[in-house]
Amino acid sequence: MFISPEIRPNFFKKALLFSSFFIFASSWAKEGLWIPATLKDRENDLKVCGCQIPIEKLYNTDGTGLNNAVVLFGSGCTAEVISPRGLLLTNHHCGYGTVQGLSSVKNDYFANGFWAKNNAQEIPCPGLSVTFIRKMENVTDKVLYYLPDTLQGKTRDSIIALRVAEVEQSYKKASGMDATIKPYYAGNQYWVTLTETYKDVRLVGFPPDGIGKFGGDTDNWSWPRHTGDFSMFRVYAGKNNKPAPYSKQNRPYRTKQFFPINTSGYKEGDFTMVYGFPGTTMEYISSYQLKQYYEISDPIRIETRTVKLGIWKKNMETSRDLYIKYTSKYAGIANGWKKWQGEVLGLSTNNVMGKKQAHENDYQQWASDNAAKPYAGVLLQMEAAANAVNSKLRTDEYIKEAVLGVELIQQGATLDKMLQCFRSKLTDSQLQDTLKILCNAGFYKNYDAENDKQVFKALMPLYFENSEDVPSYYAAKYKAYNRNFGTWAEELYRRSIATGLDKMEAFAATAHKEDTVTILKDPAWKLYTTVTEYRTKRILPALARYSSKMATLNRLYMKGQMEQRPNFPFYPDANLTLRLTYGHVKGIDPEGPAKYSYQTTLDEAIAKDNPEIAEFKVPQKLKELYEKKDYGRWAVNGTVPLAFVADNHTSGGNSGSPVLNAKGQLIGTNFDRVWEGTMSDFNFDPSVCRNISLDIRYTLFIIQKFGGAGWLLNEMKLVKN
Repeated sequence: MFISPEIRPNFFKKALLFSSFFIFASSWAKEGLWIPATLKDRENDLKVCGCQIPIEKLYNTDGTGLNNAVVLFGSGCTAEVISPRGLLLTNHHCGYGTVQGLSSVKNDYFANGFWAKNNAQEIPCPGLSVTFIRKMENVTDKVLYYLPDTLQGKTRDSIIALRVAEVEQSYKKASGMDATIKPYYAGNQYWVTLTETYKDVRLVGFPPDGIGKFGGDTDNWSWPRHTGDFSMFRVYAGKNNKPAPYSKQNRPYRTKQFFPINTSGYKEGDFTMVYGFPGTTMEYISSYQLKQYYEISDPIRIETRTVKLGIWKKNMETSRDLYIKYTSKYAGIANGWKKWQGEVLGLSTNNVMGKKQAHENDYQQWASDNAAKPYAGVLLQMEAAANAVNSKLRTDEYIKEAVLGVELIQQGATLDKMLQCFRSKLTDSQLQDTLKILCNAGFYKNYDAENDKQVFKALMPLYFENSEDVPSYYAAKYKAYNRNFGTWAEELYRRSIATGLDKMEAFAATAHKEDTVTILKDPAWKLYTTVTEYRTKRILPALARYSSKMATLNRLYMKGQMEQRPNFPFYPDANLTLRLTYGHVKGIDPEGPAKYSYQTTLDEAIAKDNPEIAEFKVPQKLKELYEKKDYGRWAVNGTVPLAFVADNHTSGGNSGSPVLNAKGQLIGTNFDRVWEGTMSDFNFDPSVCRNISLDIRYTLFIIQKFGGAGWLLNEMKLVKN
C-alpha cells in the first residue's frame, strides 16, 4: 500500500484516532443515493429527519418539480438554476476546464477572475452543455421480460441492447425529448430518463484562483476548508425557449423552476439535502473486487501520479505560461491522486474488507441453506475470476498511468490517425488539408515538450521495474540506450515530429502519399502503437472476459442480497443519473473526536494567507475588504461564513450540487468530501463521511463585494427564515 510522502507521517496517527471514533456513528446520518421518482417511498423517513417541502415539489413529471432546476453540467458535474433567467451556479473546479480554454496570458482569468457586468459581456463557452431532467421512469418490465436470470454473456447483452434501443426510440418519439436507459442495481432494474440538453452556455462569473482554488492541492479533500469553490454560467435558448446552437439571437433560458436562496444560514443539526448527479459508487461489490482497488489500482495510481505531479508542480512554479497550460490538467490528475490516498486510509481504518468478508460469510450461509441455485456459487466464482486476472490488471494500470501518462506517447495516437489518411484515396491536396486538421492545435496549446520529457525520464523506470513483461520494442530500445532513460528521452524528443505544432504542421503542409515512412519511423508513434497493440492482444481480452463474467456474477449477487434482506433499504449505486441524498449539518474534527466544528469563516481564510505560496495567496482586494470589514449584508458575527460540513452521502459528480434546507431553499453548493471519508464510494460510514459545501452567503459576498457584479443578485430570489 503506497501512501504519499506528504501524507505518510499522519497516516498511522489518524488510523488510531479514527479506530476509536467510529463508535459515535449518528443515528441521523442517512446513507443512500435515492432516485427522485422513488422519493414517495421515503416520505415518512424524510419527514422524520426534518424535511418540510412536499415530496411532489422535489420531483414530478408535470414540469413544476425542482428536478427542473438541477442540471448535469458538462459530462461530470452538477449545477443549479438560481434565477428565472437561466443563471447557473456550480463549482469553480467544474468550470475550470472551460475557463482554461477561454484564458490566455493576456486574459488570465485564473489570476484575475472574470465578472460580466451585463448579459452582453457573458462569454460563449464552445463545447459546454447542460442537461435538464424532465422525467425518470422504471422500464424494467420492458427490458427484462421473459429473460432468465441465469442467461448470460453476449446472448443476454444482445437481447437487452435491442430492447433498450427500441424502448428509447419509443420514448423519444412520444416525448420529443432525448431518452436514455441505464441499468440500476447491477442490471436488475432499468430506468429511462427524458432530458433536454442546452448547448449555448456562457460564462458569467469566475473568481480568481486565490478564492476559487484557495488551499489548492494541500487542502483538497480536507476539512476545514476555506475555498470559494464556485463559478457562474448562464443557459441560453432559441425559439420557444428550446435548445439551440449558439446564436447572438438566443435569449436567456426562462424557467419558473429555480432555487430560492435562503440567506439566514443554518446551525448544526439542521436538515439538509443534496440534489445532483453522483458519478460512481460500488457499495455492494465483493471483497475480491474491493481488494483489487485497495491493493492494486489505488496504490499504482498514487505512486505514478506522485512522481508526475511533483515534476509538473516544480515547473509550473517557475513559468506563468506553463502554469496556464497545465493548471487544469494538474487539478484533474491531482484530484484523483489525493482522493485515492484518503480512500485507502478509510478502507484500512474502517476495516471495510473485514466487514465485507463477514457479510459474505453470512450471505453464503443463506444461499446454501435456501438452496438458491443461481446465488449459491457466486462468491466462489468471483474469487476465482479476480485471482486469475490480478496480474493483468496490475500491468494494465502501469501502462495507463506510467506509459500513457507521458503526453508525447499519448500524442502517438494522432500520428496513427495521420497514418490512416495516407492509406485512403486522397489527392495530395486533400491529404495535406486533412493532416493539418489532425495536427491537434488544441493539444499543443497546453503542452510543453521539456516538461513532458522530464515526466518520461521519471515514469518509464516505474513501468520497467513493475511489469513482468514489456513489448519487445520497449525492451530493445531500453537495451540500445544502455538502460539509460535520460539518453532515451533526449533522442525521443529530438527525433519525434509530435513534440511541436510547428513540426506537425510543416509535415502536413508538404505531405505526399509516399511519405508514410516519416510516421512509421517516428519513435513516439512506435512507442504508442507497440504498447497499445500489446494491450489489445495481451491484456484487454482477459480484462474484457473478466468484466463480462463479473457483470453476470454481480447481477446475481445483487439480486441475492436483495432477496436475503427484503426489508433492507437498498439504493442503486451511482451511475451519473439524478439522485437525492439527505442528512444533517454535522461537524467533524479530522484530528480526533475531542472537538467538532461544522463551519469555517473568512477570518480563518485570511489567517492562512501566505503570499510566498501560490495556493495560499489571498487576492489583495479580498484582504482590503477584510481590513475594512466591508461585508455588507453578508456579515455574521463580524465575519462571513465560508464553508460547512454535513453527513450527506455524496460522490464524484456531486460537485456543484445544490445543498438545500428543509424547505428546499439553497443554502450552499457541494464541492468536496473529507479525506478520511472518500471511501464512501465503497462504504458509507456516518462517523467520518462528510460532504463539504460552500456557504451561499460567501458566494453572494464574493459576487457583490469582490466581483462588483451585484446586478446578478437582482435576478435571484433571496429569502429569510
